Amino acid sequence: MKKLYKSALLVSLSATATLVFAQSATDDIAKYREMIADGNPAELYEAAGEDLWKKPMGPKNASLEKCDLGKGPGVVKGAAAELPRYFKDTNKVQDLESRILTCMERLQGYDPKEIISAGFEKGKRKDVEAIVAYVVTAAKGHTINISTKHPKEKEMYQMGKYAFYFQGGPMDFSCASCHGEDGKRIRLQDLPNLIEQKGAALGYGAWPAYRVSSGNFWTMQRRLNDCYRQQRFPEPIYTSDVTIALQVFMGANGNGGKMNTPGLKR
Repeated sequence: MKKLYKSALLVSLSATATLVFAQSATDDIAKYREMIADGNPAELYEAAGEDLWKKPMGPKNASLEKCDLGKGPGVVKGAAAELPRYFKDTNKVQDLESRILTCMERLQGYDPKEIISAGFEKGKRKDVEAIVAYVVTAAKGHTINISTKHPKEKEMYQMGKYAFYFQGGPMDFSCASCHGEDGKRIRLQDLPNLIEQKGAALGYGAWPAYRVSSGNFWTMQRRLNDCYRQQRFPEPIYTSDVTIALQVFMGANGNGGKMNTPGLKR
């Protein structure tokens, strides 16, 4: 009986120590983020993106200053807080990156297929990433307001919900496996519950972000791409419907929260 009691006591102490260590490590990560928040390297991408937005480029030698991100030609402030959304001129629901591709094609004459196939941080895709940093910085502090009023927006929300819960692949994972309930973490990293408003606002509102571990700026498309990689699913096509639909689902769930972009991640 004494041996059984001692064993139970050791298990209890071990579990307590593990929880204390995990909480301490989590607190340390939060302190680290606070320390470097004032010098977010994403500012360098933002500056480059602003220059690219205003600089005449491409076969048509035009700037993106007439690009309509949903709030009128050339309006950047707050635009990212309302994307993805339906655009009448394309008859599609578009996120920030797919909309930038539309503007680069129509205003500047670039071939969007080349950008889609380029890969992250390569070719003109690198320019898109910088422009994203510029646009999302102009939405910092704005209220997340993803519309689901238009029939196509409603359709994309439902598609995103289906994709979020779809479970498969060699690891039998889904987005919900990590982000479908409170209190989950990976490598001491808290995972927001993207079904609930608070968690969705926290998670959606912090991306795009600068990744300290990789030393570069990640757009939302890249974040979702990496999620699929971790689930061992095939890599989604850049700006494909499923990636936009997931953003509609997450963003709409987080409506009312604040944009904190660009975020700063480990």
